[in-house]
Amino acid sequence: MAFLLVVIYVAFIGLGVPDSLIGSAWPAIHTEMNIPVEAVSILTFIISGCTVLSSMFSAGILNKLGTAKVTAFSTAMTAVALIGFSVAPSFWFMIPLAVILGFGAGAIDSGLNNYVALHFKASHMNFLHCFYGVGVSLSPYLMSQALSDTGWRNGYRYAFYVQLFITILLLVSLPLWKKTSSAQQDKEEKGVNLSLFQMIKMPEVRLVWIIMLATNAIEYACGVWGSTYLVTEKGFEAEHGALALTVYYVGMSVGRFVSGLLSDKISTWKRIGIGAFILAPAIIIMLLPLPGIVSVVGLFLIGLGNGSIYPNMIHLTPHNFGKEASQSIMGSQIAFAYMGVMLAPPMVSIISGLFGIGVYPVLLAFLYVIMIVALKLFINKLKKQNRYDTKV
Repeated sequence: MAFLLVVIYVAFIGLGVPDSLIGSAWPAIHTEMNIPVEAVSILTFIISGCTVLSSMFSAGILNKLGTAKVTAFSTAMTAVALIGFSVAPSFWFMIPLAVILGFGAGAIDSGLNNYVALHFKASHMNFLHCFYGVGVSLSPYLMSQALSDTGWRNGYRYAFYVQLFITILLLVSLPLWKKTSSAQQDKEEKGVNLSLFQMIKMPEVRLVWIIMLATNAIEYACGVWGSTYLVTEKGFEAEHGALALTVYYVGMSVGRFVSGLLSDKISTWKRIGIGAFILAPAIIIMLLPLPGIVSVVGLFLIGLGNGSIYPNMIHLTPHNFGKEASQSIMGSQIAFAYMGVMLAPPMVSIISGLFGIGVYPVLLAFLYVIMIVALKLFINKLKKQNRYDTKV
């Protein structure tokens, strides 16, 4: 079981690898291809939209094929998309690749999150997402090296090699999943398939959708536009902007790692509260007209605080809604998380087109307020239903 957990951790590195590439590479891509900087939102919208669809309908596929096979196949899909990006002759060639990338990511996210939420402690969920942070931290670093040497295309090739290795590891480990899966685990993993209409009628589910949408919108607004903001507004060079984005993702990884270490001492809900508290001064730093290096600190703190909210909310899913319904609700939560991913970059594009990218931190503050309000209402709802467990 220990080695299987290692494989799952590595698989989450693979989930993170593609997510930060487009943000760190885009200043160079749009310059080379002579396309507007705002065009990045088209790609992120497509990737996120396909991830939403994949996550929303993942429960049936996962119940039929199993987490292991779906994860291996989906990781292979993302590898194909990455090597395709590295040879893309034009922007329009990237669009079908974005579709492949999005569908692959959604199935991985839904399956592995639910598997870990059901079968492992909260510390493992945080460490799992810390490894996602390793993946999204690795990509800007690789891209910054490529940008300072051979160009952004090699950055995508480097990421492809990482993804190919992870795909091979997952394929080799398929028998291990079968050996370590008990009949009870299989029963729990399949659970009950809830329809979207059934979930919409549950107010507590609607609130958790808003929380997941907002926290991931903050994450991706920083991941996609953080580098461009520093280059355009703070005068950074493209490779320095990409490297600064690595600092942001390192902050995310540190937040999740520390949250995992504290899981046996501090309850999950308290760790979520601490993360939300750290976010407040971080966003204030971004709002103030401070030097670029201070903005990098602000991005680090956003990653640090916001990074622990998503995995801890994910871990609470079986506790908040019951194990039988967890796969369906897990898929819907992740779908709405990616709706945040999908909507945030176009919102920044529209705002920056009207008022300049300098006002983009205002959007971060707006999303933060929405998340805090929904989180408070969600906790109140759980308390009324006697499902607010502060011991988890």
